[in-house]
Amino acid sequence: MDIAALNEKIKQESAFVDLLMNEISKVIVGQKQMVERLIVGLLGNGHILLEGVPGLAKTLAIKTLASAMKAKYQRIQFTPDLLPADLIGTMIYNQKDGNFFIRKGPIFSNFILADEINRAPAKVQSALLEAMQERQITIGDQTFKLEEPFLVLATQNPIEQEGTYPLPEAQVDRFMLKIKISYPTREEELKIMKQNVDGVENLVQPVISPADILNARNLIHEIYVDEKIEKYILDIVFASRSPKDFGLEKLSDLISYGASPRATINLALGAKAMAFIKRRGYVIPEDVRGICLDVLRHRIAVTYEAEAEELTSENVIQEILNKVEVP
Repeated sequence: MDIAALNEKIKQESAFVDLLMNEISKVIVGQKQMVERLIVGLLGNGHILLEGVPGLAKTLAIKTLASAMKAKYQRIQFTPDLLPADLIGTMIYNQKDGNFFIRKGPIFSNFILADEINRAPAKVQSALLEAMQERQITIGDQTFKLEEPFLVLATQNPIEQEGTYPLPEAQVDRFMLKIKISYPTREEELKIMKQNVDGVENLVQPVISPADILNARNLIHEIYVDEKIEKYILDIVFASRSPKDFGLEKLSDLISYGASPRATINLALGAKAMAFIKRRGYVIPEDVRGICLDVLRHRIAVTYEAEAEELTSENVIQEILNKVEVP
């Protein structure tokens, strides 16, 4: 493999990333990491879970990304009385000809914003799960393939827990990334205030097409990952399962269960997507470390002992990153 030629090819093909980020920044002030992670999920063909308090532009960021891409976008507000049919569609009886016909639901889009996903009951989550995993929907006896790119971007509020349902672990594991969003800086908030008070609407222009994203996904598979980097990814994941083998005895009583094989796959894909965004044809350890928290924070469960000590999965991941040898 000619790394120099591959590097040049990726440099040329990834030029649209800057265009996309610049277009999104017209509307979204700051939150560069969130926007970057949204693009990583898009390129890595993975769904994203956004967690943050209200008013941090979670919904706006997803809507803006869809607008900058000429893609179909649907927002679904998850509520306790939501039914699977409200999501995927249903069969309707036509009295004139005495037959049933299928009315497709809002899930048939490129971007699905599942707003406050943890407010819907299990039967709705199971309907969403088929779409997320199989990229298909079953209504009655018919199965429909979903149009690519298909991306579920879900939001949840970490504060208000009344009227919420904990998401099933099997579903949480199917999110490629879980992104935690923090408050903007003082300067960013001043800019946000001026932007909204002045009443000037910044319109987002479509700069790429869904076909460009599908092409980029194919290119990402070509990005070179050295054996040492692959071993590093495996060491991180296995350290979450068997911390004693990596000299992390103190974590044994803090981890309930470690990361799944999906974590390994998504760490590798996320690192490749990070390399693509940085316009490189090869992965470096910083790509893995940069995406690690977002890939693993929802896949490592901590014990009651850890919770009693106010330790989270993020503390565990940081310990692992500090201990595992970087190639």
